[in-house]
Amino acid sequence: MNNIKNKKILLIICGGISAYKSLEIIRLLKKQGATVKTILTKSAKEFITPLSVASLSQEKVYYDLFSHENESEMDHISLSRWSDLILVAPATANTISKLSTGISEDLASTVILASDKEIFLVPAMNVRMWEHPSTKENLKKLKNFGYQIIGPEIGDMACGEYGQGKMTEPTKIINEIEIYFLNLKKNRKLKALVTSGPTHEYIDPIRYISNRSSGKQGYEIAKSLKKNGFETTLISGPTNLDPIFGVNQINVNSAEEMFKAVLDHLPTDVAILSAAVGDFKIKNEEKNKIKKKENFDLKLEKNIDILNHISNHNSLRPKVVIGFAAETNDLEKHAKKKLSEKNCDWIIANNVSDSSIGFGSDYNEVSIFYKDMKYEKLPKMEKSFLAENIVKKIISYLN
Repeated sequence: MNNIKNKKILLIICGGISAYKSLEIIRLLKKQGATVKTILTKSAKEFITPLSVASLSQEKVYYDLFSHENESEMDHISLSRWSDLILVAPATANTISKLSTGISEDLASTVILASDKEIFLVPAMNVRMWEHPSTKENLKKLKNFGYQIIGPEIGDMACGEYGQGKMTEPTKIINEIEIYFLNLKKNRKLKALVTSGPTHEYIDPIRYISNRSSGKQGYEIAKSLKKNGFETTLISGPTNLDPIFGVNQINVNSAEEMFKAVLDHLPTDVAILSAAVGDFKIKNEEKNKIKKKENFDLKLEKNIDILNHISNHNSLRPKVVIGFAAETNDLEKHAKKKLSEKNCDWIIANNVSDSSIGFGSDYNEVSIFYKDMKYEKLPKMEKSFLAENIVKKIISYLN
């Protein structure tokens, strides 16, 4: 089945000897029914002409960041919004370096920085450039950002040397894109449920017990699930975050309300319970405001354990149940204990005592503990990039 038909592909061609292969990429994409728009970097025009690209794509070729033809429309915004996928082929060492540091000095790099679409890089360079530590470090950063990397291959190069750095052949590149859109189509048949934010356990109509969770990580995960084709429901405690377009959002206050909302939205294929649910609630909530006293006692009782219930006591248990553990010490010990006791499939744990990655931060650094007790530690990254990483792992797990 052709999964590329009617897709909108933005092809960015950088300046390298492999640029000629981009013409074959255009031909193959067009053959499969895709619409292809192209951006040529300044260096790319030294290897192939805009005329040859336009002839094959049957579309205008873009290369100027400041275009006098489209003064009313900013190309770097319109092109990034137009595309279903961005393909950079060949991706030179220079372009990879710029993207890893956020430099946006031309149309190509600016479009990528302004995009929220899937980005595929096809590296092509001399073997020594490929093996250089800076290139490896730059690619590592881009992978953490969520970029997909295709290749490079090992073989003879135009410079006469042999080794890794040769651009992947166009047919293989098209196959990778085909697989991406196929998985996206598969994911549209899948449902995902995410809980996020804190809960409020009311003492009286004015006061409540809560925690410092911002809900940012859960919102980013819900956003990434939606982007990757999942029918997504987000059950959110009180936060200051904006609703996510295309995500079914249910707002709740207390742990009890969150529990009922979760049950109401089962069955689902994936449940990611990232909310910081209050462990305790007030035994007898006051109907009126409690007046100032010298002392008064609060009697607490345990809230229902949503993660434990979904994993162990529910006939509608999702295929994948993922819990979160916010720890301040002995992270590995506590995460493994929680994984075992709750009987979930993964626990994603972080150290919230570190203010740079804790509650309210835009960054996170987590370890993922799996049911077989293996685990992996992910480096510090923005919560949006971490969400992409988590969702990609979920897709791989389901497939």
